Amino acid sequence: MAGMTTAAQPPVAPPSDRAPEPRPAPPARGRRPYGRLAVLLLAFLYFALPVAASLWFTVDDPVKGFSLDVYTGHLVSGDMLGSLLLSVELGLATVALGLLLVVPAMVVVHLRLPRLRPLVEILCMTPLVVPPIALVAGVNTVLSWAPDLARTPFYQTLMVIQDENFPLVLVLLYTVMSLPFLYRSLDAGLRAVDLKTLVEASRSLGAGRLTTLGRVVVPNLRPAVVSGAVLSLAMVLGEYTVASVLGYRPFAVWMVEVGNEEAELAGAAAMLSLFLTWGLLLLLTFLAGGRTRRTRRQRTTS
Repeated sequence: MAGMTTAAQPPVAPPSDRAPEPRPAPPARGRRPYGRLAVLLLAFLYFALPVAASLWFTVDDPVKGFSLDVYTGHLVSGDMLGSLLLSVELGLATVALGLLLVVPAMVVVHLRLPRLRPLVEILCMTPLVVPPIALVAGVNTVLSWAPDLARTPFYQTLMVIQDENFPLVLVLLYTVMSLPFLYRSLDAGLRAVDLKTLVEASRSLGAGRLTTLGRVVVPNLRPAVVSGAVLSLAMVLGEYTVASVLGYRPFAVWMVEVGNEEAELAGAAAMLSLFLTWGLLLLLTFLAGGRTRRTRRQRTTS
């Protein structure tokens, strides 16, 4: 046993030489978000005060006091309803045509032709740097050539797109003007999903191209599609320059014409346009979130 040796124990430092243990940090004091509340309050006042002042201007009668006569007696007319319906139809047609053109093109560019992405971006952003008055001046010049083309098939085409009941020329111009909104929204949506994996998985299960686009790609781009549609619709509902120069009378043009004769009626029309735009935007957002709500409800019940 004399040969067995015990393992050397490490020297134990005396209690006085040990490093002092860190004291637990005191609980952080709750910071009151006064700065954020101030910013939100200023933003709310910036947007709400002009709306409230315009609304009060339309219901304040110097003789009767509070009155809704401008809304019930003068605003609702055949001209107003016709102009409003035309604006809504133009907006929906612009959104449909823009999505039909931009969504497949951007999917192909992201999947097959990524080198063309800068070129597509420049083309889609061009309407931002071209003033609408310059754009419509060029189109108006082309439309004025119609009498010279009376013996060609282009004459009937020019006549059809200038139909006063539903001017397709406005839809074509508004589609071009909405390209920046659609491109930015869809590009952000495509960058956020693994598009290549989704398409390969769908094709490996036997789905065709249209089925993959309609049932796999578009549902995953639903927030981006709705965002682009909302911005495009808001742009069309408030557009004045192009329609006025070409001689058509959607709601924005009607509102300006009425405002030259009666200021209160123009203010009431502006309030109606504002609430209508908000209603359509909320409706689109609600319809787009239906699938997400159903998915959350199914997860909650399971």
